[in-house]
Amino acid sequence: MPQVDWLFLDMNAFFASAEQQMRPELRGRPVAVVPMMTDTTCCIAASYEARAYGIKTGTNVGQARRQCPGLVLVKGRHEDYVRLHHEILAAIETVLPIEKVCSIDEVACRLSPPDREVDRARQVGERAKLAIKEQVGAQLRCSVGLATNRLLAKLASNLKKPDGLSVITREELPRRLYALELREFTGIGANMQRRLAERGVRTTRQLCGLSCDALVEVWGSRVGALWWHWLRGEEADERATHRRTVGHSHVLAPELRTDEGARGVLVRLLHKAAARLRKLGYVARRIEFGVRYVGDRGGGARGGKWRARVNLARCSDTPTMLKALDTAWRLRSADDLAATPLKVSLSLWKLEPAGGMVLPLFAEERQATQAARTMDAVNAAFGAGSMYFASMHETRDSAPMRIAFSHIPELEPERDPTP
Repeated sequence: MPQVDWLFLDMNAFFASAEQQMRPELRGRPVAVVPMMTDTTCCIAASYEARAYGIKTGTNVGQARRQCPGLVLVKGRHEDYVRLHHEILAAIETVLPIEKVCSIDEVACRLSPPDREVDRARQVGERAKLAIKEQVGAQLRCSVGLATNRLLAKLASNLKKPDGLSVITREELPRRLYALELREFTGIGANMQRRLAERGVRTTRQLCGLSCDALVEVWGSRVGALWWHWLRGEEADERATHRRTVGHSHVLAPELRTDEGARGVLVRLLHKAAARLRKLGYVARRIEFGVRYVGDRGGGARGGKWRARVNLARCSDTPTMLKALDTAWRLRSADDLAATPLKVSLSLWKLEPAGGMVLPLFAEERQATQAARTMDAVNAAFGAGSMYFASMHETRDSAPMRIAFSHIPELEPERDPTP
């Protein structure tokens, strides 16, 4: 009798559905969630009513307005989405345990042996969907995929949206996959699709026909061998990967598109990135800063860029990174100073596990490290932003919470209203 081992649950149009759940007047209407109220930015989510007009994640807001004159724009409220995310996790776990939180709107669950028979697994999937509707909100629909490994379960969750449930059994493989496009597989992006095409692989049927050695050659690593097993419905363990970078970027609000505003937001992003680095247990050996400008310096349509790179010595403290920013900022050219900034970014590179990192030798460096640890402890107890360095005071409310694909911010603790 066919069995499945994994249940993958994907919330449908999560940010837009969350807004429709929290604001009843938006239900049944085309809604797009945006980072700021300007036609020059892009939609970060679209309701299914908006998708009927061809609007999707990444659609320019001005273009979306033209496609759908009745479109309702809503500025993203990421703190609320994180709160709903945790409520959804709690609802799912009333039905079955969560094995892995894959992103803000996706979770993977390993089914217990009694629930692996397909009919039982379907019932578990329907119960999980019902738990979310009853315990969190009826507007929060999701799609469920069932399969014998996590890759195929995620693939199955995409087959019927919204509010669907699909099953891929090992007995159907690989034939069940042949009708799918390569880009429908998570892990096959534009670059990998191009590499496959260079080897004559343009269809899923051709991909499934490759040998294990051929897939290793295509991927350039043992990941190709994992794919060979996954495509056949087999389990294959993924080794823990070493994080390569921590970074943040932010499109500047119109009032912050000045030299001072850009630096202030960079300082804010630096605080967030440094705190996140420490929480993950890493140190960085390099920091990179970037600014993208409105238009280019010759008056053309394409914006110019400024980039700077500063090497660090196994650093995780905020004061040292602030000094690196000051050093790089002073070395900008006259053209950079005259341009209008549009977007700022920073990335921490060459990450290493902090391990048993001891305090630095020099007193000034020890003070910087101790200050960072103290600030983290205060913010953990009283909420993010309770303590920060004076250099970010003017922009402490800029660059608000953003949710990356696989990084979900923690809920901030309630602050004690008493003095």
